[in-house]
Amino acid sequence: MTFDFRIFTILLAFAALAFAPAAGAQNRLGNSELNVPATLMAEAQEVKAGQSVTLAFVMEPKPTWHGYWENPGDAGIGMSFDWTLPAGVTAGEPKFQVPDTLLISGIMNYIYKGDYAVLVDLTLADDVRPGPLPITVKSEWLSCTDEICVPEQDELSVTLQVVAKDAAVELDKRFNDFRAALPRPLGSEASFAVTENLFRLSVPLPADVAIDKPYFFVHQDGILDYAAPQKFSRDGDRLILETDARGDGFDTISGVLKIGDHTGFLISATKGDVAMTGLPLAGDSEKTQSNTSLLFLALGGALLGGLLLNLMPCVFPILSLKALSLAKAGGDEAVVRRDALAYTAGVVLVATALGALLLGLRASGAAVGWAFQLQDPRIIFVLLALVTAIGLNLAGLFELPNINFGNKLTRKDGAAGSFWTGALAAFVATPCTGPFMAAALGATIVLPPVAALVIFAGLGVGLALPFLLIAFVPAIRSRLPKPGPWLDSFRKFMAIPMFLTGIGLIWLLGRQIGTDALALSLIFLLVVTLILWWFGGGQMKGLSRGMVTGVAVTVAILGGIIALPGEAAMNSEKLAHSSGATLPSEPFSEARLSELRASGQPVFAYFTADWCITCKANEAAAIQRSETADAFEAARVAVLMGDWTRPDPVISRFLEKHGRAGVPLYLYYAPGEEPVILPQILTVATLVDLVGESA
Repeated sequence: MTFDFRIFTILLAFAALAFAPAAGAQNRLGNSELNVPATLMAEAQEVKAGQSVTLAFVMEPKPTWHGYWENPGDAGIGMSFDWTLPAGVTAGEPKFQVPDTLLISGIMNYIYKGDYAVLVDLTLADDVRPGPLPITVKSEWLSCTDEICVPEQDELSVTLQVVAKDAAVELDKRFNDFRAALPRPLGSEASFAVTENLFRLSVPLPADVAIDKPYFFVHQDGILDYAAPQKFSRDGDRLILETDARGDGFDTISGVLKIGDHTGFLISATKGDVAMTGLPLAGDSEKTQSNTSLLFLALGGALLGGLLLNLMPCVFPILSLKALSLAKAGGDEAVVRRDALAYTAGVVLVATALGALLLGLRASGAAVGWAFQLQDPRIIFVLLALVTAIGLNLAGLFELPNINFGNKLTRKDGAAGSFWTGALAAFVATPCTGPFMAAALGATIVLPPVAALVIFAGLGVGLALPFLLIAFVPAIRSRLPKPGPWLDSFRKFMAIPMFLTGIGLIWLLGRQIGTDALALSLIFLLVVTLILWWFGGGQMKGLSRGMVTGVAVTVAILGGIIALPGEAAMNSEKLAHSSGATLPSEPFSEARLSELRASGQPVFAYFTADWCITCKANEAAAIQRSETADAFEAARVAVLMGDWTRPDPVISRFLEKHGRAGVPLYLYYAPGEEPVILPQILTVATLVDLVGESA
């Protein structure tokens, strides 16, 4: 195609769109005939007065066709919306996902090469009455290939149902993927300058943020030469863009800084001075050195954090199993070293596997973080059944086949047992987040996948480090007690922490699924216990019931999993507890946070989960204390709580934005100031002094 023919095609498209309204409905193509067909979806079919619901225009271009971003670039037309809405309903500004570029014959187009979605929030007034809520919108857009452009339009509609404010609302999970492709707010203002024909943009962006083929898409037309190359460089923690300018008629601009596939930041910039310095953003030695430094720091934090996990109450019950193994070894160097290495292998393998799964889910668009598996009640139920079985075994109700606790383990059984003990320790350690871990796990968000996996493996090595020291430092190993009659009593005593862990899991399961569903799951757990008791009785009589027992336990556990609800909101008991707490709080939302900050009120936002031992310890020791509540009330501090016990993509993305892969996270917003990230171990004095300083 020649350049002139391309211009002619675009002009025809503009002319067709200009006359499209006059043509009326008879010229409107059926949805099946459109080259970029649109579907209107609602995140929830039920909505409530005084709240918002998100709609999505899901665009699915046919092969070789593409649609356009809100600013189409040198050629093209953005999408338009003509709403027909009931009284009391307003539509917000459309939100577009991160676009791509298409350069043809010197013409730069800002496009979408594949499926994409445009999101619009509808807000209902407080006086909207329950009942049907018909929504209609006439939308127009331009569809193009590399050869031809066609104007298209469609009239789309959806009918929602306004329900009572206490009614349950089910959300469409596909909207999590739609939002994942939206640019994220940068949070800091950029600056730009236009000197003669040169445009320069300075964006505050830490050097440890991974950047791949950056590009700046500007919203305003008339300031950039779209087709000109964009050159990026580094000036400390600022990213510098240089490109050709087209004009200088703006004091403020906005746009999207793309830093990777479907990843970018929303940028707001004001006119100002931009330093004429900066190192080339190589593909690139500086980035490599920055990532290397970050990797070493994060790896050190992971090792220390994993080491300190051994002191956490969530890990201690599993460590009791390893302590029992060491006691049986009685200081035998070969056995202790073999078991320590097998234990380490189990810990590192599971920690790395969980990290790989976490990175894979993030890459697919899911908003998840560390300990994501414990947000599923089915996983909790399996852990509960496993911990109960281990406790009953330690108490002597039954013996595992081929293992005799009265004699020294064979090499095969001992190594295998140590490996699975390590695997279990790593799995149940995920609810705990101690010192040094937050920054280390947060670094996995910005580091390349291979480097991130090294950090997860380092966390496992830190967790296993005490037993490696026992195995390979003779002075420590010589202090291990020798086997004797006391070992059987010690074994039974070790059943206590396992049963305490089971109690904690029962509490957590009840918090996730409610008391009614919990009662049903406990019935299945009782069945598992009775089966193991029957198996142990057969062992005493010399009967072989292993096959039947294995099948029966498997069926009972699967039955319990099936009986659990697949998706459940937090129950009313939990909400009542929140409102009646010593320090009452509101559910966290970014909209509510912005509202409170705009009013000039100080805000304390904390993010917690019922399975997070560190979170619960901080709440008991510092947050839910009368001294803290009195100080917050005197300073008029608003409290927002983000509950991450069950999956919540909004909270996951907020944590990621603050460099966290999991909870806890504590933030204090003084009026008009940037948030202060508080330590992961809180005291009453920390909170009271913080409020007093900002008062």
